[in-house]
Amino acid sequence: MTVALRIICILLTVFQVVLFVRIILSWFPPPSGGIARTLYDLIYRVTEPVLGLVRGLLPPVRMGVVGLDLSPIIVFIAIVVLQRALC
Repeated sequence: MTVALRIICILLTVFQVVLFVRIILSWFPPPSGGIARTLYDLIYRVTEPVLGLVRGLLPPVRMGVVGLDLSPIIVFIAIVVLQRALC
């Protein structure tokens, strides 16, 4: 495995962990300030470009008055497929 491929595999794993943290954070109200708010904003800034792209292709599924955002699930599946293929 080349160095570039190892770096890609590590970055995919790191993004997967950050995405998981974002999913957990979405269940709670955002912190009001301090370092917790800074980390919260950083996690959202890192993950939103990818999730926003997927959300643009597949809008949230309407379930009554609530929309179910499937983009994190799709991104997780895509990461796993890429990891299986590359790593």
